[in-house]
Parts: sequence; structure tokens; C-alpha cells
Amino acid sequence: MQIATYIIRRLILLIPVLLGVSIFVFALTRVAGDPISVYVTPRMGIEEIAQLRENLGLDESVPVQYFLWLKEMIINLNLGYSKFAELPVTECLVKYFPATLELTLWSMIISIIIGIWLGTISAVKKDTMVDHTTRVTSLIAVSIPVFWLGLLLLDLFYYILGWAPAPTGRHDEISYPISEINSYTQIMLIDTALNWRWDMFVDALAHLILPAITLSFATVALIVRMMRSSMLEVLGSEFVRTARMKGASERTVIRRHARRNALIPTTTVIGLSFGGLLTGAVLTESIFSWPGIGRWSAGALLANDQAAIVGFTLFSAIIYVLANLIVDVLYAYLDPRVRLG
Repeated sequence: MQIATYIIRRLILLIPVLLGVSIFVFALTRVAGDPISVYVTPRMGIEEIAQLRENLGLDESVPVQYFLWLKEMIINLNLGYSKFAELPVTECLVKYFPATLELTLWSMIISIIIGIWLGTISAVKKDTMVDHTTRVTSLIAVSIPVFWLGLLLLDLFYYILGWAPAPTGRHDEISYPISEINSYTQIMLIDTALNWRWDMFVDALAHLILPAITLSFATVALIVRMMRSSMLEVLGSEFVRTARMKGASERTVIRRHARRNALIPTTTVIGLSFGGLLTGAVLTESIFSWPGIGRWSAGALLANDQAAIVGFTLFSAIIYVLANLIVDVLYAYLDPRVRLG
């Protein structure tokens, strides 16, 4: 019951945050220029433009425009029309987000498993060759630009070795058209498995490996460094020394006592990294032609598609807020003192 109350309290606190973000984004749209320009075409006359302005409520005062815009966004989920994609912005988000979600999910799975494992080993074997190698590798990984790593992997495994498929997105549309399977989740690996199309599953997995590795590389390094420092702090604490004096094995001390407490600060890095990746890994998606919201938002920005940019900004804010909420809930689960405070 306490955890449920804590979650409800956190949800209520999110409302003013989202309202503040909406006001900020709305103000930017007005500073950027006349919002009617998004909908005007060269063939429209003065009277048509005036009528359109009236229909959209742009002839009202700015506060009234904001409340009309907010009502339209909340009630009708209307974020405007994307000229770049030639679709409503809401439909663009629905269309492109599953691809980014799939890429992010598998990237984070790789990052969490490898990051926590390496960070734990590095802390337990402090000042050994394993620890030095892990720290140096993490530093290099954080410093490597994403676009350089993506191009390097693509050049090596596709052009030189020929082990990877062509960067055509989530799958080979010519050999394995998406129309051949029933889409349940919009996640290619899950949908192909549910349809028992293992040939398409293998193809989707082959297209996913390089982008996922590229996207997870820097995140792994961040998790390793945070996990190592947290583990070192916990291993030097009183309750760990007490557990050892009571005769607990070193494996039990590491797994049941040290690692769980070390995960508390590491959870912040994981949660915020997940939120950042979900809002679109522009460079990774562009290099591998991945049809996600990052690639779509980059194209919309270059095309000066104001409605798409606003919609993407609001969507990104919501993702970050939800990521923070999940981090808070995980904090409360890992450390009961948080929800009891």
C-alpha cells in the first residue's frame, strides 16, 4: 500500500511539470513566427488565410490560444500536421516510435547486463589488471563519437566482411515483406516469433545487432563507471563488514548485500539513459536507415516542419518525465527508506 501511495503522489507531482513544459513549448512556437505559416499554401488567398486563422483560433489573444491548443492536444490528441511526413504528427509518432522502442529496448538490455556485470567485477577486483582494463575501456567507449562507431561497424561487418545485412532498416522488405505477418506489438522480433516466422526473425535480428551495439556502447561505459564507484562505496560500508564477520560467503555478500545497494544510484543512470535513447537516437537511426522517431525528427528539423518539431519536443518531455517516474519507483523498491520518508 505504501508503494502505491508513493506512486500516486509522484504522478500528481508530474502534472505541473508537464504544464510547465507545454507553456514553454507554446511560447517558443509564438517566438519562432506566425504559427499560421505551417498551414498556409502558396495557392491560398487572403480571405482563405483569414478564415483558416479564425478556424484555428489564432485570431484570439495569446492566453486563449494556449488553452485552445492545450485542449485540442489533450482531448483530441491533435498535435498538428507534419508537412515533412505528410501525416498528422500523432500518426507520425505512432508510426515511427515502435522502431525506436525496439532498438532502445535491446540496446538497454545489452547495456544493463554488460554494464552491471563489468562494473561489479571491476569493483571486486579493484586495482587488478581486470579493473584497469575495464576502466580504460570505459573511458575510451565514452569518448568515441556514435557516428564514427556506427560507420566503423558498418564498414567492417557489411562492406569488408559481408557478415551483416545492408542497412535497410528493421528488415529486408523485398525478401520478407511486413505484410506477410500479423502485427501484434509493432516490435519485429516479437511479432515474427508470435507468427512462427523464424526466417523473418533471424533477418530482423541481423538488422538489429549493429545498431543496438552502436547505441549501447556509450551507455555500457556509463553504467560500468557508476556501478564500479557505487560498489566500492558499498563494499567499504559497515553492514558488508558485518555480513563477512558473520560467516557469509563472498558470493552471498556481493550478490545479496553489496550489489543491490549499489544499484540504487546506478538506477538513475539507467533510467535517464533509457529516456534519452527513447526520444530518438538520431545518428544511429540515420546511419542504419532505421525508421524511428529520431530519423523522422531530424528530417522534420531540416525541412523546418514546426508542427513536427513541437510534437517531438512534447513527446520527448513526456518520455523523460516517465523515465524519471520509473526511476523513482525503482528507488522506492530498492530502498524502502525513500517511500517511507
